[in-house]
Amino acid sequence: MTVAIYDGKCVICNQSRRLYTALDWFRQIEWLDLHNWDEVSRRYPSLSYDTCMGQMHLVTPDGQLLGGFPAARRTMRDLPLLVPVWLLLHLPGMNWLGDKVYRFIARNRYRVNQFFGVDICEDGVCKLPS
Repeated sequence: MTVAIYDGKCVICNQSRRLYTALDWFRQIEWLDLHNWDEVSRRYPSLSYDTCMGQMHLVTPDGQLLGGFPAARRTMRDLPLLVPVWLLLHLPGMNWLGDKVYRFIARNRYRVNQFFGVDICEDGVCKLPS
């Protein structure tokens, strides 16, 4: 089974997870919220919280660890309806473009939360992470 480690406090991440879960007919992807850090660190001690906050991570069934755009693209391979998109994302230039777009979205995901009125709150204090 593929394990996707995602930011459960991110509107974009949660919407993506919901869509992928609906398309995951064979239940190939397990979603693990990085804010459940005890579970993440127990299962994947080589990952740090800061690294996970920077981008999505994926652990493939053969144990390969992917992050960022390669991880987002790889999730599509497990979903029959998204295989054509997965193939398109392997065209020349897509690694460069996909990485740029992914990094921009990842860097600005909490601004999207703010746009939708979703606060990031911890211990009663709400703020946007830097």
